[in-house]
Amino acid sequence: MNLENILHSSIQKAILQVFEIEIEKIEFQSTRKDFEGDITVVIFPLLKLIKGNPADIGNKIGTYLVEHVAVVEKFNVVSGFLNIVIADKYYIQFFSSIKNDASFGFVSQNNAEKAVMVEYSSPNTNKPLHLGHVRNNLLGFSVAEIIKASGKKVYKTQIINDRGIHICKSMLAWQKFGNGQTPESTGLKGDKLVGNYYVAFDKKYKSEINELIGKGQTEDEAKKNAPIIQEAQQMLLDWEAGKPEVIELWKTMNQWVYDGFNETYKNLGVDFDSYYYESNTYLLGKEVVQFGLEKGIFEKDPDGSVWIDLTEDGLDRKIVLRSDGTAVYMTQDIGTAIQRVKDFPDVGGMVYTVGNEQDYHFKVLFLILKKLGFDWAENLYHLSYGMVELPSGKMKSREGTVVDADDLMVEMTETAAKISEELGKLDGYSDEEKQRLYKIIGLGALKYFMLKVDPKKSMLFNPEESVDFAGNTGPFIQYTYARIQSILRKADFDFSTEIVTIALHPKEKELIKLLESYPDLIQNAAQSFSPALIANYTYELVKEYNSFYQTVPILPETDEQLKKFRVQLSKKVGETIKSAFSLLGIEVPERM
Repeated sequence: MNLENILHSSIQKAILQVFEIEIEKIEFQSTRKDFEGDITVVIFPLLKLIKGNPADIGNKIGTYLVEHVAVVEKFNVVSGFLNIVIADKYYIQFFSSIKNDASFGFVSQNNAEKAVMVEYSSPNTNKPLHLGHVRNNLLGFSVAEIIKASGKKVYKTQIINDRGIHICKSMLAWQKFGNGQTPESTGLKGDKLVGNYYVAFDKKYKSEINELIGKGQTEDEAKKNAPIIQEAQQMLLDWEAGKPEVIELWKTMNQWVYDGFNETYKNLGVDFDSYYYESNTYLLGKEVVQFGLEKGIFEKDPDGSVWIDLTEDGLDRKIVLRSDGTAVYMTQDIGTAIQRVKDFPDVGGMVYTVGNEQDYHFKVLFLILKKLGFDWAENLYHLSYGMVELPSGKMKSREGTVVDADDLMVEMTETAAKISEELGKLDGYSDEEKQRLYKIIGLGALKYFMLKVDPKKSMLFNPEESVDFAGNTGPFIQYTYARIQSILRKADFDFSTEIVTIALHPKEKELIKLLESYPDLIQNAAQSFSPALIANYTYELVKEYNSFYQTVPILPETDEQLKKFRVQLSKKVGETIKSAFSLLGIEVPERM
């Protein structure tokens, strides 16, 4: 039982004994730094049921706790806040209970509970992954890991947008300008090669538009009449008709892209349990639409198109099938969601990691699935995130000005190398060890910078700022972890014995209090789908440890009991940093 639970039931008893009133909810908060205490009870909400002076009420409750609750040592009341001082023995006993728990904070998987499917990445196969995909992948992967740590089974998935006019643009440009180029012949990753042809198509398209405008056509006419766009549209029709040579080229170029994506995913440290492809799923929703028509959920217009009227739900009318019988994105997403539950029958909810420009789409999708009667539709969540921008501004993939994910990771590693070498702390490292360390620091900087920001907020990514070895950054936290490992290597004595009879320094107490909050933090982060909670907790833990490190002696301590305890505490803090960073997909180096 944690401290809040102990105090909650004890305060209920105190109020019943002293005031003869039963109360359900007690409001706790951390004691402010300028007051003595470990946990604070807010008295003001109690005044609705208990008449009297807040200070008097607080004093009476505090007196009861000191007399009847072993872990309460003393108290003080300040302006309607009851600040409670908890005895050292509580914190020592708590620390003793977790110090050898390798999975502290994590909950074992409950097989009786339904699984959660987390979708992320979901790229197009006409270009490489870029900075926006990096945020998407890091968020989705981290949320999946956090939900898993909270005790649920998790499946990681993505839907790959592998069909449509944008794919045909790359294919057509390769046919026209490619001269048979392949990833092998060019030495380029397949996704980059295909992306180059997407850019090449756009350049040719713009050139043809300008040429037609010069001949007297309006811009709209020129956009429709440009020969290259008409050829791309014909290629799409040929693909839908199953023309063998078009299908063959489509498969070949898509495979180049998949191979490139897999390399990026591996370098980024994310993975998937299943893949769905738009070319397989775009027809999936048609049967569901027919079912919805029969149930009166959907309605058919005179032109044959099928709609759902959501105006009574505060939304609008939404098309789910065109008049020619072809599916729209909404149809596809309905079918894909249903197919996923068929494929994974233990799934009871899904998380969609998709940018905030799709907020309305997911409101409609979730509402349609509820109206179709799927009980798991109550447990759908859109992990909506803001866009990532650079100091230089927004990215445009058609113009080839995106920040490529692979290039970004290389740049982060190079930045980490530059700063590490300037600090000059790598004597004795082999070149291989240095390169490995630079990658850990560079990727750690990138991931932490992305994940410490609330997902809903748009963000400005500054590579130089993210690799700073001071402040709220990944390298600062990694450095503290490495410092702790250095202490453990130097501790040439047995520090595993049980310590029960020491007086805690305030800095030790603060660290244990932070450790105690870690399991609840994981649950909160899972429920709110927020890696930022984990990231910023880790920073607070590291700041508190560094303050402890600078305030009290650890290895130089002359009292053997205290020395062993401080090494034990350092070890557990290090393990918790590593554990928390694993939820963010970040490695920690043993030396730095």
